Amino acid sequence: MGMWFEIALWKRILGAMVLGVIVGVIFGEGVSSIAWLGELFMRLIRMIVVPLVFVTLVSGVISMGDPSKLGSLGVRTLGLYLFTTLVAITIGLTLAAFLQPGAGVDLSAVAPSTVQEAIPLSERLMDIVPENPIAALAEGNILAIIFFALLIGVSLLTIGETGKPVAEFMSAAAEAMLRITHWIMEVAPFGAFALIAQLAGNAGIAALLQVLTLVLAVVIGCAAHMIFMHGFLIMRVLLKLSPVNFFRGVRDAMLMAFSTSSSSATLPISISCAEENLGIKPVVASTVLPLGATINMDGTALYVGIVSVFAAQAFGLELSMVDYLLIAGSTTLVSVGTAAVPGASIFLISAVILYRYDSGTKWRSSRIHTGL
Repeated sequence: MGMWFEIALWKRILGAMVLGVIVGVIFGEGVSSIAWLGELFMRLIRMIVVPLVFVTLVSGVISMGDPSKLGSLGVRTLGLYLFTTLVAITIGLTLAAFLQPGAGVDLSAVAPSTVQEAIPLSERLMDIVPENPIAALAEGNILAIIFFALLIGVSLLTIGETGKPVAEFMSAAAEAMLRITHWIMEVAPFGAFALIAQLAGNAGIAALLQVLTLVLAVVIGCAAHMIFMHGFLIMRVLLKLSPVNFFRGVRDAMLMAFSTSSSSATLPISISCAEENLGIKPVVASTVLPLGATINMDGTALYVGIVSVFAAQAFGLELSMVDYLLIAGSTTLVSVGTAAVPGASIFLISAVILYRYDSGTKWRSSRIHTGL
């Protein structure tokens, strides 16, 4: 047992994922018997997200000492998030136009289905202010939790010594939540194994081969965005830091994101990696990362761009430069309203495509024939 814990966590997770693919391919849908293991792990992650975000953010604001610093941090964070999302969608659209993943794909047998629309941006912004903070905590509304936690932290700063007992409690609670996160991470390899095995068993190799070009476009796009945007522009050019050290420090979070397909589920590990591996101050990590897990959907934006072009190519619809610009702009905006859970990009795709259908005569007429 001691040898197991001596292996680096990221190696254990990676090995479990590889084993999960092998088991899933061999046993197919028979791996459903271990699905409970993946669900248990996801429940543990969801259990810790809300209390971790709340107490670490309150504690971080208190440790900052000057509430005015939050304004500058928030503006720079939002600006950077919108920029990286726009770069991601640009990479996705460029790859889709070049690789033509939808060319020759027959979707004539696809039946129309009911589509759940993405939450409008205006409604998403209004939800930042919770009508009931307790309900926001219970529902896991991250933006509302961030807003309420900021108010609590700033109020504790302004009342001085009177708020010291609560401030010390929040600091201790933050340490406790991080310790629980470490315990949960020790079972991450087993959860990743079950999740990947179930995915491989249900989908199978045949399903992957049918959309191989689409998969390659997404993988290449994600790798390009990760290396160019985060590794080169942000790390090397902007911060003058080593991209290698950065990726080494966040590899646990990257593997967790890959196995869970959820930025919300990855949030506790992201905060832990940022503070312990990268040396980022708790106030910055607890403020920037929860906000990013909610509104900074780079991977989703890239994926939506590629799939939107894929659908147009599959149905034989020609896209002009204006079409590409509208897809890029609408994806960047509506990604703010996308939930940080697996599969949420499906709703975002429908919102972007339907928006484009309604903005052009050519697309409106095609809508009748495709059933979309």
